[in-house]
Amino acid sequence: MRNLALKSLAVLCLMLISNLLQARNKPADYISIKARRTSPGNQTYFIDPVKGNDQNNGKSKIKAWKTFVPVNRLILSPGDDVSVLSPGDFHESMAVVARGSSSKPVNIKFAPGKYNFFPDGAFKTQLQISNTNDVPYGLKAIALMVDSSRFVNVASAGALINLRGKMIETYVNHSNNIKLCGLSYDYHRPTVSELTVTQLAVNYADVRVNKGDEFAVKDSVLTWIGEGWSYQPDGYWQQYNPATRELERIEIEQQQLRYVNTSENQLRIYFKQNPGFKTGLTYQNRDVTRDCAGIFIQKSKNISFNHVRIYFMHGMGVVSQFSQNLTFNHVSVKARAGRTCAAWADILHFSGCSGKIEVANSYLSAANDDAINIHGTFLKITERLSSTEVKVKFMHNQTYGFDAFSAGDSVGMVNPASLLTYQSNKLLLVQKLNDKEFMLKLSKPLPVEMQTGDVIENVTATPQVWIHHDTIEKIPTRGILLTTLRKSIIEHNVFNRTHNSAIWINDDASGWYESGAVRDVTIRNNRFFECGGPVIGTLPETKVPVKKAVHSGIKILNNKAVIKEGLFLSASANSGLRVTGNHVKSKVPVKNFDALMSIKDCFDLPKGGFKGNVLGE
Repeated sequence: MRNLALKSLAVLCLMLISNLLQARNKPADYISIKARRTSPGNQTYFIDPVKGNDQNNGKSKIKAWKTFVPVNRLILSPGDDVSVLSPGDFHESMAVVARGSSSKPVNIKFAPGKYNFFPDGAFKTQLQISNTNDVPYGLKAIALMVDSSRFVNVASAGALINLRGKMIETYVNHSNNIKLCGLSYDYHRPTVSELTVTQLAVNYADVRVNKGDEFAVKDSVLTWIGEGWSYQPDGYWQQYNPATRELERIEIEQQQLRYVNTSENQLRIYFKQNPGFKTGLTYQNRDVTRDCAGIFIQKSKNISFNHVRIYFMHGMGVVSQFSQNLTFNHVSVKARAGRTCAAWADILHFSGCSGKIEVANSYLSAANDDAINIHGTFLKITERLSSTEVKVKFMHNQTYGFDAFSAGDSVGMVNPASLLTYQSNKLLLVQKLNDKEFMLKLSKPLPVEMQTGDVIENVTATPQVWIHHDTIEKIPTRGILLTTLRKSIIEHNVFNRTHNSAIWINDDASGWYESGAVRDVTIRNNRFFECGGPVIGTLPETKVPVKKAVHSGIKILNNKAVIKEGLFLSASANSGLRVTGNHVKSKVPVKNFDALMSIKDCFDLPKGGFKGNVLGE
């Protein structure tokens, strides 16, 4: 009877805990915009997680609310302020709907300190995010959300948003004129685990696991353990050399390894043959499932991040998707002291954006993929429905589900083998058939030469780009990937030992389907130090012999580079290419500057377009 009573009590306790968790995330906490009450405006609301009470009116410091729930039931109006008086633990999202004005924005202010956000009661929703769609219908938890809002300033002089499980750090959705300033972001337990080799023998390595990276070993198999997640490593690792500040990917097959937990935060890894471990180097490991983003900006415009620090973010970095006019100024992405990884994948990722993108005065480092990636997305034409109608489809399993077109967009019909646009057209009607397919009605008849299998690019969703006065280092892949039709300037940046090319201008209709051709790119007054080769690549992925240029108007001017090995420039299928005034030192003996360039199948090279380059000592 006693055991039965204890068992019944345990069941009752579990039911109570479950009910409490459900209550935290009950629908009423995240009511629809239509059900929210509109604030009268010019009002300050106070939140104090230590002394507050949600039964208060929230209109003074001594009558502060305790949680974000009361704010989540309001539509904030011009002149409203929300003041978070002290840091604390939050088991709910801050889900802001605010309708400020240019003269009276809504201000949300966080006092300095650490704010722990837990996903158990957070707002959760399905999101289809470009290049990160392994779990397309899973619910993504969100810490801070600004939805259907305008003229909102979110600011602090020292607030740390500290995530206690997988979450999107900030989600900006269908909003305009949003500014974030002075915030910092981190994870209590980053989803990239780290260990450092302290001693190496013939058949084993002793390693020190990074403090805070919880793990378990059972039957010689390692399991990483986090807050709400766990996984066993596969072959994907990264290797960081603190002496050279170089970061690169490395394959470490797990089948041949045997793990033994020797003491707290200490492992001995046995092997028959060393898979690549080196004493003093740090090895990063992650679950490669793309299930989230760090910060997500969707269908928004005039968004500004200023003096923002990111110590760690899980997922495909800061993803801006079909958004317009984006500014990242004085953004620092740098692992906190004692760690070497700040970003689970890319740092800044732009998909289908328009207007102007500016990345300035920023430090971008310690990623698991590219520092900056700017691209559109080709969709494949799968069926001609009429003389003016086609069915198109997303082709990559990581990129689909979002609205890739809108009525009124200009589009280009592109041959996927030559990557040449053979017709410009305009959309009259867009019908989403499912998460991967659309029906498009065009203003002009489709050309006779169009075939199923050709691809279509949204020309409207292509941005101007200005990347300047940034430092990019500790990158295992490329510094900047760029494909946009509009004017782009990359200037006064420092690229330090990116493992692959510092700047890569691509165009691809067979792999990631990241479009498209460039027409006006200036790369000037940058400094490159021992980056992978080619330091600059402008290489569209054509599949047939080139008869006409894909890229045009690329100018590479007055840059300085130190090359450890490989080329300074590799280019193909370009026209009007200019390379002048560059000063390059090569650590591998070469005869002249031309030996550091590979120019193939290029057209209309301007007279004097390759003068003034210097090969230094």
